[in-house]
Amino acid sequence: MATDKFHLTPGDLGTYGAGLTRPECVLCLADGTVITSHWEGGVSVIAPDGSRRDILGQRADGLPPVATNGFALTKDGDFLAADLHGEGGGAWRLSRNGDVRPLLVELNGEKLPSANFVGVDHDQRIWITFSTRHDPRALAYRPDVADGFIVLIDDKGPRIVADDIGYTNEAIVDPTGDWLYVNETMARRTSRYRIGEGDGLGAHETFVEYGHGTYPDGLAFDEEGAFWMTSVVSNRVIRVTPDRQQHVVIEENDPAQLEFIEKAFLAGEMDRSHMDNIETEVMQSISSIAFGGPDRRTAYLGNLLDNKLYTFESPVPGFTPSHWNVRL
Repeated sequence: MATDKFHLTPGDLGTYGAGLTRPECVLCLADGTVITSHWEGGVSVIAPDGSRRDILGQRADGLPPVATNGFALTKDGDFLAADLHGEGGGAWRLSRNGDVRPLLVELNGEKLPSANFVGVDHDQRIWITFSTRHDPRALAYRPDVADGFIVLIDDKGPRIVADDIGYTNEAIVDPTGDWLYVNETMARRTSRYRIGEGDGLGAHETFVEYGHGTYPDGLAFDEEGAFWMTSVVSNRVIRVTPDRQQHVVIEENDPAQLEFIEKAFLAGEMDRSHMDNIETEVMQSISSIAFGGPDRRTAYLGNLLDNKLYTFESPVPGFTPSHWNVRL
C-alpha cells in the first residue's frame, strides 16, 4: 500500500501492555522488548513474552521520585530520564538495578527547570529538551510564549544549543545525521537545526506548520526519511515526508471538545484541565511513537492518560534507533 493512502480508524488499533503508569514515552529493542516511561520513578520494561518489570528508583536528595516523561537508553543499558516534576527537574540517570543519580540538574550555576525529553543519537550525544522556563508549565500553553530550550551533552560538556522555542518537546536527529528535528508543541510546528562542526546547531528553520487542533509531541523517522508525528489532545498521527507533505494516518477526538480547547489556547487560557480531560473511546491523548517488532513495522503509541499502549502495522519500517541492539 502506498504510504499516502495508508489510513486507520481507532477501531483498527491493537493494544499492548497493561497496568502501565502514564506511558508517555515508548522505546523498542531488536529482541522484542518494549519500554515505557513510568511516572513514579523510572520505566516499565515489557519482555517479549509479555511479562513486565518496573525499574523504579528513589533520589538521594529526599525529593519525590523522578517523574519520567521522555527517556532514552544508552548503549550501556542506562536509562536517561527527563524529570517533569517542578520540585526536581533536569535529567537523571537510572541504572538497571534502580540506582538513581543526576545526569544534569544545574547548568552555569543555575538549577534547571522541568525537562521534557532526553534523546541519544547514533554518536551517543545526549539531547535534553526543556519546554519552558515558566513555573507552572501551563503558563506556557500559549501561542505567544517561546522560552523553551535544548541542552546538548557531548565530550565538550553540557551547553544550551537552541533557545526561544515554542514549548520544546521531542528532539530527534534525522537518519542523515545532519539535522536535529524538534517538535514545538505550542508553536504548532516541527522545526529543525543543522548540526554543524563542533556539534553546534545552525539557525532555526521551520520545517512544517500544523493547523487547527494539532499539538505536536512525539516523532520518529522511518526508512524513507519521513517522520511520524503524534499530536496530544486531538489524537492525530501525521506522517510528514521529506518534501514536507502531511498525511493524517489516524485521529480520534470530539470536535466540540477540540473546538473548546482551541478557543482556550488561542485566548491564552489553556491549562492542565484542557490537557487532562480528553473524551474519546480509544486513544487517550497519544504522545509518542516508536517502531518495533522483528522488521520495525509495528508502531507503538505512548499516551498520557491510559494504562496501555496502542499498536498498528506500518507499511514502511521505522528507522533504526541508536538503542535498537541494546540488551537489558
